[in-house]
Amino acid sequence: MNSRVAAKTLSTKELQTLDSAHFIHPFTDHADLATRGARVITRGEGIYVWDSEGEKMLDAMSGLWCVNVGYGRKELAQAAYDQMLTLPFYNSFFQTTNEPAVKLAARLAALAPKVDGRSFEHVFYSSSGSESNDSNVRMVRRYWDLLGQPQRKVIISRHNAYHGSTMAGASLGGMSGMHAQGDLPIPNIKHIGQPYYFENGKAGETADEFGLRAARWLEDEILAIGQDKVAAFIAEPIQGAGGVIIPPATYWPEIQRIVDKYGVLLISDEVICAFGRLGHWFAYEKFGYKPDLVTFAKAVTSGYVPLGGVMVGDRVAKVLIEKGGEFNHGYTYSGHPVSCAVALANLDIMEREHLPQRVHGEVGAYFAKRYAELNDHPLVGMAESCGFVAGLVLLKNKQKRERFNPDDAVGMICRGHCFRNGLIMRAVGDRMIIAPPLTMTHADIDELLRLIRHALDLTQHDLHQKGLF
Repeated sequence: MNSRVAAKTLSTKELQTLDSAHFIHPFTDHADLATRGARVITRGEGIYVWDSEGEKMLDAMSGLWCVNVGYGRKELAQAAYDQMLTLPFYNSFFQTTNEPAVKLAARLAALAPKVDGRSFEHVFYSSSGSESNDSNVRMVRRYWDLLGQPQRKVIISRHNAYHGSTMAGASLGGMSGMHAQGDLPIPNIKHIGQPYYFENGKAGETADEFGLRAARWLEDEILAIGQDKVAAFIAEPIQGAGGVIIPPATYWPEIQRIVDKYGVLLISDEVICAFGRLGHWFAYEKFGYKPDLVTFAKAVTSGYVPLGGVMVGDRVAKVLIEKGGEFNHGYTYSGHPVSCAVALANLDIMEREHLPQRVHGEVGAYFAKRYAELNDHPLVGMAESCGFVAGLVLLKNKQKRERFNPDDAVGMICRGHCFRNGLIMRAVGDRMIIAPPLTMTHADIDELLRLIRHALDLTQHDLHQKGLF
């Protein structure tokens, strides 16, 4: 592509042709994409984005779980511009640092709540959640090496979990499709069942009973592997990419009991759940557990620029700092000054506009009430939410709790109706999920629910026509 073409305003078709010729997308069937052409998103404002054909869509996924303060925030653009003029980049190797990285680390340490005396005074920076979880593997294994227990290498995760797509991140995750490519998982990663009551609860078993049973799968796995070989358990507070799987209230307290009993480190992957998404700065506060490491990314900058990291609890940080000598791990962009400056401005907006408090309070309650109304739709088996994240499962027969055949692609049918009618909603198998911007008003929520219900009605009609419902 020469400079003349680069400067020219291109039509949708021209952009799609160049996209197909040159851009390998994440998680995409490119042969399929070439037949239909990628949707070209050109701008965003508030809770909406527009494509190259001028179609306006309510972005109920906040980009990819991350645009918490909404689109078009000039303060964030200004913060990036000012920092680029002052110091666009410098590394944090060789005993150097920069002002935005230092200020952000202190700010995050102040925001992370203490639970039973455990605090987070240290931050390790990366550029993404995937990199952060790779860093967790390095830190956890280094921690046990320094304590004279190098055999403790196994990290336990959950099936259908998502912890990134790097070699370690994809291995920690429990996505079978990812494991089928690239000889994954890497050694010393194990998986247990997910706490999905709708799918895995037994007849007559309450949600609380199931929550305890699901948590005890961790204890069973620790005993099967050998306590002296297990380094850590990693989990999302609420599974996001797996379909918004909200665990029963009994789940996390029982997980905490188990990791305490066996001395296993606990990693809370909050790439999706932190920074107000669940009505708290960090999700572990909502559920009351005590992690040793907290993965963050996405909403720390509201997705405006890449930034990720790990909040390192005092128990781990003390050992790494006092006993570890040089930690041979890091990234070119660890503590990138522009990313950290944007994160600081983003946190200013969230604090000034009380976004976590809005989700925790009346606006979040209104969203939960309106979303629960979808349970009356003939297609919806269960609609549930937690803070500003929500999911629903599409059922062929509600009375019999009969699921659709995966080959029916019911979620993709529904997603298509969403996109064609001004709504971005994600499909995960037969589950439809959303994570809207935290700036939503009552009127925005009403509009969102109108669009979801319309897409469900159109999906129901399609399925009737196909003889599937």
